[in-house]
Amino acid sequence: MPNKQTEQGKGFEYACLKALNIHLEDFQKIVIVQTSALANAKKFYTGLSDPIRQKLDFGAIAAIKILTRMEPQLENPLTNTPLFLTIQEDSKGKEGDVRDVLAIRNQNDWEIGLSCKHNHSAVKHSRLSGTLNFGQEWFQIPCSNNYFETIAPLFVELKELRDKKILWRNITNKSGRFYVPLLNAFIEELQRLTDKNPSEIPKRLLQYLIGKNDFYKVITDDRKRITKIQAFNIYKSLNRSSGSVHPQTNVHQLIMPSTFYNISFKPNSTNTIRITCDNGWAINLRIHSARSMVEPSLKFDVSLIGVPPSLFSHDQPW
Repeated sequence: MPNKQTEQGKGFEYACLKALNIHLEDFQKIVIVQTSALANAKKFYTGLSDPIRQKLDFGAIAAIKILTRMEPQLENPLTNTPLFLTIQEDSKGKEGDVRDVLAIRNQNDWEIGLSCKHNHSAVKHSRLSGTLNFGQEWFQIPCSNNYFETIAPLFVELKELRDKKILWRNITNKSGRFYVPLLNAFIEELQRLTDKNPSEIPKRLLQYLIGKNDFYKVITDDRKRITKIQAFNIYKSLNRSSGSVHPQTNVHQLIMPSTFYNISFKPNSTNTIRITCDNGWAINLRIHSARSMVEPSLKFDVSLIGVPPSLFSHDQPW
C-alpha cells in the first residue's frame, strides 16, 4: 500500500506533465505518450483531495514559468512538432536515469527531463546487504572479498533477528551494533576503491547518484509555497536554442569531481557519513532501516549538501 509521500510524489509528477500540456497546447501539437507510470501517477493525482491537488498544480505551474525561460524549444517548436510528453517508469531510475517527466522532439533529437520532488530534495537511495556489491553497482568496479568478510557477521545477526520477527525499535544500541561497524567498513572499502582508481570513483559516485542524463530537478515546497528549479547540466544537453531564439536564462555546465577531500562520520552522528569532494560537491549518506521489522539489509538516504557554485538554482514563489 503506497504511503502518503509516495502518493503525493507521484501526483506531483502528473501535475508537472499536466502543467506543461496546458501551457503549451494552444500553439503546437502535443502527443501525450501513455505509459503505466503515467496512468499510475494520474490515478494518485485524481485520488488526492482538492486542496492537495491545488498545491501540486501551483507548484508545477511555477516550475513551467522558469523552464520556459531556459528551454526556448518548449514554446518555439519551429517545424519540430509534435512535442511528446510522458512519464517514465521507475525502473529507469535503476538504470541510471533519474528523470520522471520527459518532453521530447524527435525531429531534431531534443529532449529535457524533470526529476520531480514533493517536499524533499533527496537523491538516489541505495541499500547495503551481505551480498549487494555496491562497488559493482555504483562504479562497475567490484568490492573486495575483505569487505564482504568484514560485514558478513553483521548481516548474519540481522537475519537471525529477522527470523525471530524482532522490531527495530526493540533493538538496543542499534548504532554501536550495526550502523557504526557497517559504515566503517563502507568507508574503508570506498577508500580502497579510490586508491586503486584515482580520479574515477568521485566522478562515478556522482554519476550514479544524479544519473546519466542531464535534467532539471523540480522541488515543490508546500509549507514555503515555493518551487525550486535546479539545472544539472553535466553533459551540455540543456539550455539549447530554438533556431534564432535563445534562452532567456543561461545554464552553465557542471564539472564533476575528481578528488575526495574527506570521507568521515558527520560530527556527532553514528548513522551518517559525509563525503566532500573538489569542485564544490558534498554528500550526506544516512543509513537506517526503512521498515519497522528487522531485515538483513539497510538503506542509505542520500542528499547533496554541497553543489558547484555554477549550479543554476531558482526559487519561484506561488
